[in-house]
Amino acid sequence: MLMKLVALGSNLPHPEYGSPQAVLEQVIACLPDYDIKLVQQSRWYATKPVPVSDQPDFVNGVIEVAYDGTADALLSTLHEIEARFGRVRGVINAARIIDLDLIDFDNQTSEAGTGGPVLPHPRMHERRFVLRPLCDFAPDWQHPKLAQTAAELLQGLPSADEGDTVALSE
Repeated sequence: MLMKLVALGSNLPHPEYGSPQAVLEQVIACLPDYDIKLVQQSRWYATKPVPVSDQPDFVNGVIEVAYDGTADALLSTLHEIEARFGRVRGVINAARIIDLDLIDFDNQTSEAGTGGPVLPHPRMHERRFVLRPLCDFAPDWQHPKLAQTAAELLQGLPSADEGDTVALSE
């Protein structure tokens, strides 16, 4: 199953758009400005920060997009969108207005140091806040390196953190 997958997250309000969920909805609305077409979208989820901290909860989701460029070009475009919405890169795992991660690009695999994005995202298989939304529309998506489906990867996560990812809508 070839898919271009992007994980979205926000845990700070935007001065113009408001709540983290509203920020994510605005990001999705602006995708056509960048020649990115929304194909499918998960529900939104309230999630605890990873690693655990005292910062606000996140709103997370996953989308499938259609894009005619390369993985490297899509990642660069995602960074442009983050900048448009006020993302300032600095401290790792800090609270942020917007976070866009390229999770998969048509089952391509690449490692760090190759000059392009690391694919699939190197920690996506450990993150309930990515896998749970992904299972909303693609439970059978298969990790190109681990040969497990999104549903299998989700099931393999510790049950102790299940309550850390809660759907905001049905």
